[in-house]
Amino acid sequence: MALLAAMSLALVVTVTGCSNVSYYAQAISGHLAVMRAAQPIDQVIDDPASDPALKEKLADVQAIRNFASLALALPDNGSYRRYADLGRPYVVWNVFAAPEFSLQARSWCLLMVGCVNYRGYYDRHDAERLAAQLRQDGYDTYVAGVPAYSTLGYFDDPVLNTFLRLGTLEVARTVFHELAHQQIFVAGDTSFNESFATAVEDEGMRRWLATNATPEARAAFTAQKRRKTELMALLHDYRQQFVARYGAARSSSEQRDAKAELLAALRRDYAVLKVSWGAYAGYDQFFGDDLNNAKLASLSLYSELVPAFAALLEQQNHDLPLFYRRVAALAALDKDARRDALQQIVAAAAESRYGADDQAEGALILARSGCGACQPDPSSSRRALPPPAGTVGDRR
Repeated sequence: MALLAAMSLALVVTVTGCSNVSYYAQAISGHLAVMRAAQPIDQVIDDPASDPALKEKLADVQAIRNFASLALALPDNGSYRRYADLGRPYVVWNVFAAPEFSLQARSWCLLMVGCVNYRGYYDRHDAERLAAQLRQDGYDTYVAGVPAYSTLGYFDDPVLNTFLRLGTLEVARTVFHELAHQQIFVAGDTSFNESFATAVEDEGMRRWLATNATPEARAAFTAQKRRKTELMALLHDYRQQFVARYGAARSSSEQRDAKAELLAALRRDYAVLKVSWGAYAGYDQFFGDDLNNAKLASLSLYSELVPAFAALLEQQNHDLPLFYRRVAALAALDKDARRDALQQIVAAAAESRYGADDQAEGALILARSGCGACQPDPSSSRRALPPPAGTVGDRR
């Protein structure tokens, strides 16, 4: 491990120069610490000293991991076959940033993965320090705790206490999502990568729940998904309003006032929506006093293209290996061509469902729903949105 870290750091210095050495050094040392803490799940389960509750959870993880490869055709490798307790609630903290009058997330370019719209740190203080510097430069910022991430198959990613604590369903979502990143990943296209992984996650959860969950668990998950769908529709509408207002010719003070008014209106509409959920408060932290452009921008990374991938999966009759081949073909295109192709898929799905005359309205409905292949829910107006209480990240 120490030799690997030294070699990796030497490569970083050679390729990037000294300015980014400290960032890559913390990334390398932080990840290697995670890997050192991991031990085989079988070993933990067989250890008489292990907590019985932990053994039960890890047995569920093994079933989920096997399901991912056997039922979802996701990579069958050493990932999620070991367990590490890091002694903290999140593995990393991601920093998101957006200009004061824009929802366009700032990007950082990294070795091996290209440009991404966040910057991750293993120490929260480092993340908060960068966020403070960005605020001084005029950016809105958001620091989000992340329960899991993917090394894209370069390492055997372990199961972590940071997402095991969230319950079996969240473990399943996480494993399906992160293994999807190992299946297909395009350097420099965060929205494509996250939307694809979210679409695979959604399909995986649909199949897993059908055969491995109690009726009560399925009902709870359906309620959670409905809340997320309704919230995403609200945020999609407000995103359009923010884009329109920021695009108008106004002075900075006028833009600032308009932004404050729109944020206040969003909070009021969220409060109304919350009442319809029986006062469910899982998203209150997100809508706190620090709600800003960076928070809003972070959500679109996971949801923007999900309808297109869901429609593409439906076109393949939910045949996942065939779906992966189609997505791999899209991944080989340049970014603009990929985006055009995905928009055409959504338009075709809208025309098929709503008819040629209502194609534009149908495409908007699919985009707002975040589920291009789902039938409309008559009781409501995902993962498109983060799990409750601020567990956004990559993981997502």
